[in-house]
Amino acid sequence: MSDEIAIRVENVTKIYKLYASPTDRLKDALNPFRRKYHRNFHALNDISFEIKRGETVGIIGQNGAGKSTLLKIITGIINPSSGRVQVHGRISALLELGAGFNPDISGLENVYFNGTILGFSKEQMDSKLDEIIAFADIGDFIHQPVKLYSSGMSARLAFALAINVEPEILIIDEALAVGDVAFQMKCFRRIKDFLSKGITVIIVSHSIDSIIRYCTRGIVIDNGCNMFDSTAKEAVDVYKKILAKSFVEFTDETAANDTNISLINKEKIYKSAFNINPSMITYGNKCVEIVDFAIFDSSMVPTTTLFNGDSFSVYMKIRFNRAVNEPIYAYTIRDLKGMDITGTNTFISHLPTGPREKGEVIAVKFSQVLNLKADNYSLCLGCTEYIGDELEIYHRLYDVLIINAISKKAVVGIFDPQSEITISTGA
Repeated sequence: MSDEIAIRVENVTKIYKLYASPTDRLKDALNPFRRKYHRNFHALNDISFEIKRGETVGIIGQNGAGKSTLLKIITGIINPSSGRVQVHGRISALLELGAGFNPDISGLENVYFNGTILGFSKEQMDSKLDEIIAFADIGDFIHQPVKLYSSGMSARLAFALAINVEPEILIIDEALAVGDVAFQMKCFRRIKDFLSKGITVIIVSHSIDSIIRYCTRGIVIDNGCNMFDSTAKEAVDVYKKILAKSFVEFTDETAANDTNISLINKEKIYKSAFNINPSMITYGNKCVEIVDFAIFDSSMVPTTTLFNGDSFSVYMKIRFNRAVNEPIYAYTIRDLKGMDITGTNTFISHLPTGPREKGEVIAVKFSQVLNLKADNYSLCLGCTEYIGDELEIYHRLYDVLIINAISKKAVVGIFDPQSEITISTGA
């Protein structure tokens, strides 16, 4: 294998036998009448790729896509049904929370036990012990049985051990999803140190923000197959389409590009592509009703994951259950504490909207560029109208969708000022 290649996966397939009952498993083992009592499940199906030394690769996929099975084969925990894997370099892996720990012995004993498995002597582990204990920061629990640990404590000790055994390849499978924010920040600072030293890092995570921020490359696994392999940004775009199941697209080019959409196909339902917030608040007399809604990225893919600096659209389908004169359409983005961060409506934009007749169905699309710091936000939608001096509330949906804003850079405050910084010498 070339010295530039850290991991090579060639045509790897993993098949599990699934049984309807324990009796069928026994029959299959005894094989009476040479019948088959199981069905084959392809956890992986002909996966191939190479990872070069020093690359930081994110592996993305839905639950059950085969990601963890792939990592277990790479680390030698399980064998493939066919194909082969070549690894060049010492692997340190956090595959499952607490995997490799004996729950009945102390954290300290587990540190030495795992070090022995990795080929380190007691003297070598002695020299690493202080740094492992300091990074884990679990206090006197280091002397207690692991079965008494919380999930966060197990994650702390596992990560502290993994990064201090001189890995040449570091594999992290969702381990950082557990634990407090401060610990996660400390872990990612250490990962950045690894990147600067040319250590190969593989991250499996549902946190798209982590994949974008730390990975140079992304591999999308779907239904056990290697579906896509490109830059992290392009891989995340494909993953978003899988999450949305490529549910809908604007097929009418005029409608897709027209800011003032007047009508969208009445049969299409966009909101079923989303996980609607079960805690949303809805109220109003529904004389005018929001019957559908969506968020679209710049490629018109329905998504709640948006990248800072990219364009996106907020869409509503409105049905008029009575005639109205000048309805107001609005959207607001709020932080998770309920503070309004940004938004607009047709009233303050001085956009004529009526009159509308009973039975009409129209679509409203707000198009803009995301300019928020990385965080989670909620989307609120509304349709109202001023009747004289009184505001009549037809329909409001508060916190209907949770938006995950992603940015490669950190900012202070709420929005990204997109500053260009120049430093010069002299006057």
